[in-house]
Amino acid sequence: MSLLARLRSWFGSRSETTHVPPHVDPAVISQITGEPVGDISLYVHAMRHRSILRGRPGSSIESNERLEFLGDAVLGSVTAEHLFLEYPDEAEGFLTRLRAKLVNGKALAGLGVAMGLDRLVLVSDNLRQQGQTQQFTSIMADAFEALIGALYLDQGPEAARRFIVGRMLEPQDLDALMLREDNHKSLLLEFAQARGWPQPVYQVQEATGPSHDRRFSVQVLVQETPEGVGRGKSKKQAEQRAAKAALEVLRDREQPDGVVDGTAGSAFHEN
Repeated sequence: MSLLARLRSWFGSRSETTHVPPHVDPAVISQITGEPVGDISLYVHAMRHRSILRGRPGSSIESNERLEFLGDAVLGSVTAEHLFLEYPDEAEGFLTRLRAKLVNGKALAGLGVAMGLDRLVLVSDNLRQQGQTQQFTSIMADAFEALIGALYLDQGPEAARRFIVGRMLEPQDLDALMLREDNHKSLLLEFAQARGWPQPVYQVQEATGPSHDRRFSVQVLVQETPEGVGRGKSKKQAEQRAAKAALEVLRDREQPDGVVDGTAGSAFHEN
């Protein structure tokens, strides 16, 4: 038995086939992926957030986390190969930075919403009532990767590749994306505001060098606590780098609880 057949058998034996929510319709899934649907239970599995399993310790139903793991690996491999072929003269650092811009949580969540996955994901009633603001980005990014995992198992590696390249990579202006610098100060401000925290404060720690070649070191305080330091040729550049460092620290700190930067506007289905 091939590896793919073993994976299909494993997930199939653990997918709930007796209840297919009406909104996870084969026609809807096919429209999203551009591929036929063989086993709809895989896609139901992919849209099942772990929050619906809380309070069900003995349940045989599984969340989409394992499909997300598989989809993440497939997405990373296909994206790396695509960029490797598209930019034959670029070094590893360029390819790594561009891949990070394509497959980060915010980018994947945006794609998921654009495809309508927010109308398919099943979450707990409690999470839905909370407004989904804090976990929205994480949930949507995970659902997007789980969808890829489901497609990989249902229709095979080439179908997953066609979906990733045709629906995600080819529509992107990769050159423009690489040149775009994310506004980390705005992202950090949004992160703080979503949690009811005061506005981050930036402090110049040091300014060195002659007037024509200055170097600045800036520290950012979040809730009066130093969270990141950045250095650059201007205060603005140093502030952006300090904000980026702070975001990485804050997101890593919250990761064990599954709470990450988020956005309102979901149309999640409750279980």
